[in-house]
Amino acid sequence: MKIRAILNKDGGTLRTLDLDELCAMATDLFAREGHELDCTIVAGKDVEKALKAAANDPSVEAVIAGGGDGTISAAAGIAFKSNKPLGVLPAGTMNLFARALGMPLELDRALTAIARGQVDRIDIATANGRPFVHQFGVGIHARLVRIRNGMVYRSRVGKMLASLRAILAAAVNPPRFEVELHTEKGDRTVTATGVAISNNPLDDSPVPVATTLSSGRLGVYVARSVSTRELLNLALDVMSGRWRANPAVSETEVRDLILRFPKRKRGTHAVVDGELIDLENAVDLQLHPLALPVIRPPADMRTNGR
Repeated sequence: MKIRAILNKDGGTLRTLDLDELCAMATDLFAREGHELDCTIVAGKDVEKALKAAANDPSVEAVIAGGGDGTISAAAGIAFKSNKPLGVLPAGTMNLFARALGMPLELDRALTAIARGQVDRIDIATANGRPFVHQFGVGIHARLVRIRNGMVYRSRVGKMLASLRAILAAAVNPPRFEVELHTEKGDRTVTATGVAISNNPLDDSPVPVATTLSSGRLGVYVARSVSTRELLNLALDVMSGRWRANPAVSETEVRDLILRFPKRKRGTHAVVDGELIDLENAVDLQLHPLALPVIRPPADMRTNGR
């Protein structure tokens, strides 16, 4: 198979590595496994252009994206539209989609898993047509990302500490908004602190990721309007994997839904796979079963055992 790897030199742990050396090692590894690898190193601002060029090149049979969750999400959206298999090289802070795939988080093992992996098809979701592989969020999640983006950090640990500081800052005045949920199970209106829609239902781990990526269902999670103390308790429950038992949280599974925000304020944001976007008055969320081609690690290398 002829594969092109696009490495974001400004993304996550790749910023600290000798990427020429990494590319040389990867090229030799893939050759031993019977593949031809073209490894391309690009700046963060050029990643999407390079991914699209690879997806549109008829000589390229699969694309590997190396970087953080933002890079991987952009690559998945391009793979969804081009129908060209995507390999995920995790180099971010959380690596949420990579975890759901069962991809090893060490770069050398991840490269081996891709080189020995097989093409599979999994679900992908869209929010008003914008693809996402992990989660669309409104309310507390968007506020946390906005606060954290205003902080300075230079490492994975620094980003995690910034996230903790953002939680404390957001808890002083928790968001409170009205949202209408329209699903095949009925309609309801809730006053909430947060709403999260995941590509497949989430597991109970301290870093929640999809239990499977082929259920054909969205996970819908609503945190009712809470006080500062209740929000801090919820944050602790999320970090300890006990969030499902928190009385502020309700959940359901649906194929698609529409969220409406009748009192949306100008300048309000949503977050899609960790990236802030403007929140629209209505958001149409859909699950696209088995619409994303990916390279899955061989069963004996999957970190999630699935």
